[in-house]
Amino acid sequence: MINILKNVLSEFDGIDYGELRYHERISNVISIRKGELETIASNNYSGVGVRTLYQSGWGFSSTSRTDISEIKQAISDAIASAKVSSQGKKNKSIKLAKVNLAQGKFQPTINDALTNHTFEEKLELVKKTEEKLKNASSIIQSSSVVYREMLDKKIIVTTDGAACEVIDSKPEFRVFVFASNGKEYVESIEAVGITGGWADLFQEKKPDDFIDIVVRRAEALLKAEYPKGERSAVILDPSLVGLISHEAIGHTVEADFVLSGAITKGKIGTRVGSDLVTLFDSGAEGSAGGTLLVDDEGVITKKIIIIDKGILKSYLHNRETAAEFGVEPTGNARAFEYSDEPIIRMRNTGIERGKQSLDEIIAGVKQGYLLKGTKGGQADANAEFMFAAQEAYRITDGKLGALLRGVTISGQAFDVLKSVDAVSDDFKWDMGSGYCGKWQYAKVDGGGPYIRCNAIIGGRQ
Repeated sequence: MINILKNVLSEFDGIDYGELRYHERISNVISIRKGELETIASNNYSGVGVRTLYQSGWGFSSTSRTDISEIKQAISDAIASAKVSSQGKKNKSIKLAKVNLAQGKFQPTINDALTNHTFEEKLELVKKTEEKLKNASSIIQSSSVVYREMLDKKIIVTTDGAACEVIDSKPEFRVFVFASNGKEYVESIEAVGITGGWADLFQEKKPDDFIDIVVRRAEALLKAEYPKGERSAVILDPSLVGLISHEAIGHTVEADFVLSGAITKGKIGTRVGSDLVTLFDSGAEGSAGGTLLVDDEGVITKKIIIIDKGILKSYLHNRETAAEFGVEPTGNARAFEYSDEPIIRMRNTGIERGKQSLDEIIAGVKQGYLLKGTKGGQADANAEFMFAAQEAYRITDGKLGALLRGVTISGQAFDVLKSVDAVSDDFKWDMGSGYCGKWQYAKVDGGGPYIRCNAIIGGRQ
């Protein structure tokens, strides 16, 4: 396929830039709820996305047919679209930042390829896990288990030198229970999503471990009290650190949002966090769920320091915004499928580890909370956020106390970062089972150490 794409590059005639992206995807999903097969789907599809630049206009076209004549027609359509888009625009021609583009084959480390295991084997795993789960405790009213995988092959060729093949493999596993003691209800979820193979997916926890975790948590939550709402010292675990890093901070530094007036516009070089906070976004992060070796413009990804010891240092760019800001591309142009245009997206976003142990950080809290696990939430363009935690533990005089439930954390993310006064010496990626939904899906990850900060705790009044 790469030779076919190279051979049709001459069709990009009379324009400033041309890009061909072949994408083949195998997608498998198995979901069982309450003992019933809810979803079972296996899809294999492919196509070519074509993007062109003519003066101040972009054009895009795609085709699910990969013979040369269809690709040439898609190129012709994209060129025509770019020329129409450019008409009547008063702004100067769009420029793309120059960068050494990817050539050759790129593939993450994969231990025990997913294709080594049959669809039937994966179905049996989900069936057995859900059967054990629903019978694990009398409190369980509903249970579900989901296995999902995406295996991707991309070939990217551009008129200015990219010519690469990119292989990817992203499995995920999710266990959920809805439990009740007859009076009240709680939810408990445990999930993992990684880049890698079958052995990588279950390296840290085996399927039975997921069952033990969600059931034990549900049983404890049903006995737990609700907290009172207050502003408090809070210790956040890696999953919540990752969620804030991605949702409340990361989106505000994506250059397209910055140009649209995000809260970070014009803030490069200013303090946005305490000097203990170094926040980054990285493509090559081993088995992290958002690992991306080459972006969809053919740019080799690298680690970008967004906040360096509290100072905002960088936005996240594609080649167009990098040229506009006069910086190097950061490798953040991503497209979920061949029929999607690349847009600026995060990969793996988190906060660097610090120097204290978690025990030391807890010991330094007179009155506060330790929050663990996420249940989602929301954030806006001003970095205001509210997220729900699965577990919260009261801290009194440096000692962990009772488990609490129904806990939310809210605040303005940069104010929270400025309040950080302790960062643990460990690190974990803990958001790999999720997807970012900025106009199109993208697999991402988030994580970090434990951090101590100040925020608003919400609970039953």
